[in-house]
Amino acid sequence: MSDHVHDLALVREATERLLTAAAKTDEAGVTGSSRLPGWTRGHVLTHLARNGDALVNVLSGRPMYASAEARDSDIEQGADRPLAEQLDDVRETAARFQDAATGYPDWTRIVELRGGVTDTASRIPFRRLVEVELHHVDLGIGYELEDLPAEFTEREIDFLADRFAGNAAVPRIQITASGVGQWSTGRPDGDAVSVIGPAPDVLGWLAGRREGAGLECDGPLLPVLPSL
Repeated sequence: MSDHVHDLALVREATERLLTAAAKTDEAGVTGSSRLPGWTRGHVLTHLARNGDALVNVLSGRPMYASAEARDSDIEQGADRPLAEQLDDVRETAARFQDAATGYPDWTRIVELRGGVTDTASRIPFRRLVEVELHHVDLGIGYELEDLPAEFTEREIDFLADRFAGNAAVPRIQITASGVGQWSTGRPDGDAVSVIGPAPDVLGWLAGRREGAGLECDGPLLPVLPSL
């Protein structure tokens, strides 16, 4: 089982890093393009806030979002708010998430996320950490995959490799993150394609943040992964 106490502390630290960095932008910056296609930085910040509330819903046994349409509408409606309002929203919803997690009665409980995905409650803090860390990178304000804590990078590679494991649309892949570890993912049969590279590049490729220019592959082409 995941160490939810440890992960909640990491979430607090990552959230403060993001808020401190985002506060150095200006009003023009928050309306500027993020690294996510079609989203401004305001979209990213609003999504982070609404995700905090959504995970409170999950821990409370409620649907994560009222609907996919409501989720998208909330993000769109909040994207153009002033920077100070955006940051207050992220800060306040992060606090609500921490409060909901404090004293949570049963971390072994199975909870439901979007699209019928289920997980143990103990994994929810790490899922929140993923949102905060990767979207900090997505803001495009100077925080790169190389700046992510080493522990997070290794755990997220492990999480994503497990997510693609058994997927018939993904060939059998042997992943090596230099100096970090090895993972097998994709289909269980067929010849394995070897993908090797620095951990940030491996993570970027698995998470759809990089095309894999920093990776070596023994096949004719680097495998194309489905969208997350």
